[in-house]
Amino acid sequence: MSKLPPCPQCGSEYTYQDGALLICPECAHEWSAHDSAASATEGGKVVRDANGNELEDGDTVTVIKDLKVKGSSAVVKVGTKVKSIRLVDGDHDIDCKIDGIGAMKLKSMFVKKA
Repeated sequence: MSKLPPCPQCGSEYTYQDGALLICPECAHEWSAHDSAASATEGGKVVRDANGNELEDGDTVTVIKDLKVKGSSAVVKVGTKVKSIRLVDGDHDIDCKIDGIGAMKLKSMFVKKA
């Protein structure tokens, strides 16, 4: 008997399968068994850019919106290329270095894969 994955929303271990769906009896969250298997093999969260392309560590991205740097008068301009990004968990899912500004954290929704 194969072990079903825990609920991605509440972490409950009491999930059960109903057809193609997995269901959590504690929070009533339903998700596809295929999605669960894909994320388990990839090791977690998939980060996507503004166009829906999957991002990976080491990718080069381009900023699609002027971004104000918190605590400074500097601005990251549209079209700025950012090389060798690193994906992290959290609200801002990209760690990077930007020439002239330094180390920053960016949200993936404001970049596109170059």
